[in-house]
Amino acid sequence: MEPSLLALILLGSLLLFMGLGVPVAFALGGLSLGIGYFLWGGTAGFYAVTLGSLGKLTSFTLTSIPLFLMMAAVLRFSGLADDMYEMINRWMGKLRGGLAIGTVIISAIFAAMVGISTVATATLGLTALPSMLNRGYNKKLAAGAICAGGALGIIIPPSVIMIIYASEAEVSAGQMFFGGILPGILMAVLFIAYIAYKCIKNPADGPPSEENYTFAQKMESAKSVGLPMFIILLVLGVIYLGIATPTEAAGIGLVGSIICAFIKHKMNGENLKKMLIMGVGVNSMVFWIIIGAVAYSRLVTMSGVGQWFSSLVTEMDVNRWAILIGMQAIFFILGMFLDPAGIILITGPFFLPVVSALGFDPLWYGILFVINMCMAYVTPPFGFNLFVIRAVAPSGLTISDIYSAIWPFVGIQAITLLAVALFPQLVTWLPNLIVK
Repeated sequence: MEPSLLALILLGSLLLFMGLGVPVAFALGGLSLGIGYFLWGGTAGFYAVTLGSLGKLTSFTLTSIPLFLMMAAVLRFSGLADDMYEMINRWMGKLRGGLAIGTVIISAIFAAMVGISTVATATLGLTALPSMLNRGYNKKLAAGAICAGGALGIIIPPSVIMIIYASEAEVSAGQMFFGGILPGILMAVLFIAYIAYKCIKNPADGPPSEENYTFAQKMESAKSVGLPMFIILLVLGVIYLGIATPTEAAGIGLVGSIICAFIKHKMNGENLKKMLIMGVGVNSMVFWIIIGAVAYSRLVTMSGVGQWFSSLVTEMDVNRWAILIGMQAIFFILGMFLDPAGIILITGPFFLPVVSALGFDPLWYGILFVINMCMAYVTPPFGFNLFVIRAVAPSGLTISDIYSAIWPFVGIQAITLLAVALFPQLVTWLPNLIVK
């Protein structure tokens, strides 16, 4: 079969099934098995697709994903976010917009521990959102800060999305981790600057707290950052020192998070049950998507469609930067509807050969992709963080409020994307300095 016709069948069928509401994982897996059956003559097609998927899933790099996800589940119910928010309340509550700014800071700290986006969003949605609303904060500003802050979870390492990309693009997960630090910090700083500007311009959006705390009380609350810093330094430190790979660091981080939960007296029967339910549930969702997407990716690669697409694009008389912009636009549109893990595994066989052929650095391109996926977590209609915050928000906050609240923060994410595109050193400097 001609690669052009097969590409049309692969993409057209996928869009059709998703339009009919078939879950992404099953649409990808079902199409791969069905087309593989007819393409390679019966059951041999099944084996070609499934054995390739199994080999990819058991790779050493992807082994870290269930460990990081379980680590996120432990930290979600460890009480660390509650303590950090109390610290922010005591130290920054008197500032205009101080609680919203502090929420972004806590989100950045959580991002450096958990590796996924929704944990900080859910935790701070339960803790910070009611507190800010009770103090008279603009509900859109409060919700937007939590949703956007939660999205930092996939750009500030460790990051599950970075691990999936690293496995697909065959780049170092450690380099991806350190490549995301400066862009992640830049994004967080821009969020904070926007919140500060908005609250200075309209003080009613973020009124100062009326509570007063002594210096001793503030210093007592500052101890709450000790355990989070322990987790961050433990995970990134063992990678930096060359003691462990990112996969081994995930196991070390999981042990560290369990120790923190014990120290906080949160490792009881009820919390353990919640941790296991969340850990197993999120892992199941992620790996079903990976299974289906890897099967689809293998079909695209083995059939020659990926190489055909790469040749088609690179032979076009178009500036390579225009092609890169087109890829980012496609990522943005797909991010409104699909899970980021699925997006990289669906587009990877098509786009990664193009990236290499055009001479772009796959590490830098990967960070551009991750920043775009930060936008995917918060863009309507199906941004994950939007639904998470709605699920835990008070009844006065509607989904339309959340949709309208997030767009200024999406604009800031786009500015970060542009900055990284124009200044690749934001990505490459730390990895070249640290990871050899």
